[in-house]
Amino acid sequence: MKMRKRPNILLTGTPGVGKTTLGKELAQRTGLTYVNIGDLAQEGQLYDGYDEEYQCPILDEDRVVDELDEKMVDGGVIVDYHGCDLFPERWFHIVFVLRTDNGQLYTRLESRGYTGKKLQDNVQCEIFQTIYEEAMEAYSEEIVHQLPSNTPEDLEHNLEQVVQWTEQWMKDHN
Repeated sequence: MKMRKRPNILLTGTPGVGKTTLGKELAQRTGLTYVNIGDLAQEGQLYDGYDEEYQCPILDEDRVVDELDEKMVDGGVIVDYHGCDLFPERWFHIVFVLRTDNGQLYTRLESRGYTGKKLQDNVQCEIFQTIYEEAMEAYSEEIVHQLPSNTPEDLEHNLEQVVQWTEQWMKDHN
């Protein structure tokens, strides 16, 4: 039996905007495979040093891409990461950039233990739409979409929208 074609989806945005919550729930509702790049890197030790200023490991982007490439060719993958220009354009059928109100983002990041420069830089990243602009430069504009991610209602609406998009994509491509 021929394997049904399934889309690859990128969920991106500043840390704290709700990518992981959306991604895990989406995987449950669609049957797609959820991949959190932070977890993948940790499991495979896909690092290239340590950033003292931000107190976190530095991702070895080439090894991450190599690790995922085969899975992405097969399709049906939801990728969750706060950056997007490291991934090949051919991987994704659609890119969702989650956006959160700055005050709310500040509170979320603070509750995660972010302080000082790391906290300020991430909030500024959201204010200046850094990830959205990065996505618009890295991918075809038609596949990049922003989703508000402030409330539980936003989450539910985003889930419904992305599930609907996924179902339509599968109808159109099978």
